[in-house]
Amino acid sequence: MSKKKIVVLTGAGISAESGIKTFRDSDGLWEEHDIMDVATYEAWLRNKELVIEFYNQRRKQLFEVEPNAGHYAIVKLEDKFDVFVVTQNVDDLHERAGSKNVMHLHGELKKVRSTVDEDLVYVLDGWELKIGDKCEKGSQLRPHIVWFGEAVPMIYEAAQLASNADIIIIVGTSLNVYPAAGLVGYAKQGTPVYLVDPGDINTAHIQNLTFIKEKGCVGVPKLVDELLQKG
Repeated sequence: MSKKKIVVLTGAGISAESGIKTFRDSDGLWEEHDIMDVATYEAWLRNKELVIEFYNQRRKQLFEVEPNAGHYAIVKLEDKFDVFVVTQNVDDLHERAGSKNVMHLHGELKKVRSTVDEDLVYVLDGWELKIGDKCEKGSQLRPHIVWFGEAVPMIYEAAQLASNADIIIIVGTSLNVYPAAGLVGYAKQGTPVYLVDPGDINTAHIQNLTFIKEKGCVGVPKLVDELLQKG
C-alpha cells in the first residue's frame, strides 16, 4: 500500500520564526530598502552593486539562524507519509532541518546564476557575491532569485504536486502572493487542507479547511503529532 502524499506549502512566516526578516510586515520596506530597488530585474540593471550587497546581507544573516520546531516537525511527517515541501522562501532551513523533497518557487539564496544562461546555476561558496564574479561564459553572476515581475519557473510542477496531494498543509503565508497562493486551488475535491498561521487570513475560498491560528513553531508540531497518530 502506497503512502499518502502530503504537500506542505510554506511562506515567510515560518522563516520569520527563525529570525529571518520579512518585508511584508513593514510597509514594503526590506531592511530600509524599497522592494523595487532591490528585487526586480530593472533594479539589477540600474544598480548591480546595491542588489548584490542587499542579497549578500540576506545570505550572511542566513548563516546566523537555525531551523525551528516547525521545520523539524515537517520532517517527522516523512516517517509515515510521502512529503513534498513547496516553499516561497529562498532560505535553506527546510533542507537543514532534514526535509528530503523541497521545491523553491522563488529561487535559493545560497545559489547564484549566469546572466546570459539561466541554466548555469552555482552554489555560492560562503555568503558574498562580488562584482566581477562570472559564470563560465564570462557574464556577471546574479542572485538565483525570482524577482518581482519574473516568471516562476516551477509553478507548473508545484500545481501538479498540489493536484496529487492527499493532504495539504499551509504554513506561514497570508495567501496573498500569487501565483503561489493559487496552488491550493489545484487540490482534488475533498482534500483536507490545514492552515497554520497566527494572522487574520481570508479563507472563504478554501474547502475542507482546518485553520490552526498559531505560529508555525507551535501549531505545526501539534498538527504533525495528530496526523502521525491517525496514520
